[in-house]
Amino acid sequence: MKVLGVDPGTAVTGYGVIETGNGGSTRDRVGRLIECGVIRFAAKSPLPERLRALHEHITGLIARHRPSALALENAFYAKNVHTTLVLGHARGVILLAAEQAGLAIAQYPPATVKKTVAGAGGAPKAQIGSVVARLLRLKEAPKPADAADGVAVALTHILRT
Repeated sequence: MKVLGVDPGTAVTGYGVIETGNGGSTRDRVGRLIECGVIRFAAKSPLPERLRALHEHITGLIARHRPSALALENAFYAKNVHTTLVLGHARGVILLAAEQAGLAIAQYPPATVKKTVAGAGGAPKAQIGSVVARLLRLKEAPKPADAADGVAVALTHILRT
């Protein structure tokens, strides 16, 4: 199984692609990191332009890696309603790309991702990166932290299915 995990944003979106093994060991179940990174957008660019670019990047990742599932972090409810609404737009574009590709889609609240990966729903970003590195036997945590978050979303899907 190959999973594309996404931590959405309209300024920075983190992603990670993990492929699981066929064996029954814990190492095979967690899998190996294929690619991770971030998609950055100019903060001053118009929202429709950022959403188009986000859709293009996500569809490109799907075409390149051909995952069977997309795991997406749910929106957190920020104090700023505008921020929450804009994040909802980004999530919609990502969900559209996954649906157009016929992928299975899973959505997880941020606390579930943190609890699944690090054992605590309030784990800080640095801890998430450290645990991701340990689970995937990486020399260091994926950088920047948003990339590690995208990987953590993919790991959550793998560990919960």
